[in-house]
Amino acid sequence: MAEESNVELNRFKSFLNSHPKLVRKIRKDGKSWQEIYEQWVLLGEDDIHWEQYKEETDEKNKSGEEKNQTFSKLDLKPDFIKQILKYTETVDVNKLQEQVQQLSNTIATVQEIVDIYKKPPAQENRTRQPFDWFRD
Repeated sequence: MAEESNVELNRFKSFLNSHPKLVRKIRKDGKSWQEIYEQWVLLGEDDIHWEQYKEETDEKNKSGEEKNQTFSKLDLKPDFIKQILKYTETVDVNKLQEQVQQLSNTIATVQEIVDIYKKPPAQENRTRQPFDWFRD
């Protein structure tokens, strides 16, 4: 029975390899692989539902998919990188520098406080006598 499940799993993997748009959609939408696998088992791999996810044969699309495969190999998603670039365009560098300076000042203050409490108390020069209360 384990061999049958391995065969099914390998068929599902090859199905996913021939439907790269489906893989990208799953990663983008955050669907579970189990959900897609169950759909695949119920519908079969020849169902019309899967046609929209087939690989396109245009040269432009192939070059685009090669880029996406490169991102997949690096475990990066093009959408994620676009979001980062978009965010960096809207960042105000002056405000960011002020925030970093404030954080640096705060850290320095905390370090000074820690240093104060870390130092042992200064010892008195006078030697204490154990029985001071006997003096007149």
